[in-house]
Amino acid sequence: MSRFTFLRPLRRLDWSLVLAMFALLVGGILFIYSSSYRTAELPVSPLYLRQLRFALVGLAAFLALALLDYRRLRDYAWVIYLLGLLGLVLVLVPGVGKKMYGAVRWITFAGMQVQPSELAKLATILVLARFMSNPDRNPERFSYIALAFLIVLPAVVLILKEPDLSTASVLLAVTLIMLFAAGVPMRRFGALALLAVIIVGTLLGLLFLLPDWVPHLGYVKERLLVFFDPGRDPLKTGWNAIQSALAVGSGGLTGKGFLQGTQDALGYLPRTVAANDFIFPVIAEEVGFAGSAVLLSLFAVVLLAGIRAAAAAEDKMGRLLAVGLTGLLFCHVFVNIAMTIGLLPIMGIPLPLVSYGGTFVVGAMGALGLVQSVYVRRRLL
Repeated sequence: MSRFTFLRPLRRLDWSLVLAMFALLVGGILFIYSSSYRTAELPVSPLYLRQLRFALVGLAAFLALALLDYRRLRDYAWVIYLLGLLGLVLVLVPGVGKKMYGAVRWITFAGMQVQPSELAKLATILVLARFMSNPDRNPERFSYIALAFLIVLPAVVLILKEPDLSTASVLLAVTLIMLFAAGVPMRRFGALALLAVIIVGTLLGLLFLLPDWVPHLGYVKERLLVFFDPGRDPLKTGWNAIQSALAVGSGGLTGKGFLQGTQDALGYLPRTVAANDFIFPVIAEEVGFAGSAVLLSLFAVVLLAGIRAAAAAEDKMGRLLAVGLTGLLFCHVFVNIAMTIGLLPIMGIPLPLVSYGGTFVVGAMGALGLVQSVYVRRRLL
């Protein structure tokens, strides 16, 4: 029996998170199947089978990281972070990075398409947790905030070069969440809010007045214009937003039934996005408000488990690591659903554990594994 003592931490897992995670994975696979379904006579895309394989790899990552003592990562945080940056650099190397849907975000590794930005997000959160938990650093000093953003800046710049404004924005939002959890005074956030207004205002001014100055972000201008006026270009840039809102609204209270959605089946929701960024409209159309409420409840269970892990963490690094990873998942859930129902501009943000995507699924499950690594080593109350 002594050979299996390394498995003992699994007895202290937060099983509410585990069960909710499995429910979301199973639901995701079912609706990825549905998003590819047209009629009984037509073959279904194998995306759901690939997602199942990704989920099994993700499960291995979840268990491995839950068993790994997160405190051992402290000494390797910077190395892991530099490896994450290396992956982002490789994406931008001509002939290495693969261009899809107008962006260069993937590289081929061991015969699979890997998205380094997903792994870089976890590496950045890890190194931020290490930095912010250093007892020699004073969170009340402005230099503490400045150094935190300097750590994040290389990853953000490289991700913007792909271009991927959505992921870069999420990374900045997570940094703010972690700074708050680290004890940065609210008056500092007032100064940050003012700085953010200046930066965003400057970028918007460049986008609309001098677009040639920010060529990599030119697509953002059109998305903003379509957000405020979806009818501006209903057959092109406004198409996804309009059809997504129609799919969500047409589901009603209980939905049209599994495999009975028409927005997706008839191709109004493009097949290239229905299984990933726009999986929520597929779900909302088929299971309605009631099913969507169940989906949100499952996410609430996962996020509350992350907060519980942070509150019970044995040390500050564990607390900040759990907060950062939980904040990352929250940002994805909030932005993805908000954009598909018209509350935010369309952004390339998938829904954790539910949307199709290899690196994203493995990364999300790995993040939850690290959260559980903190929880199973929680202090005894």
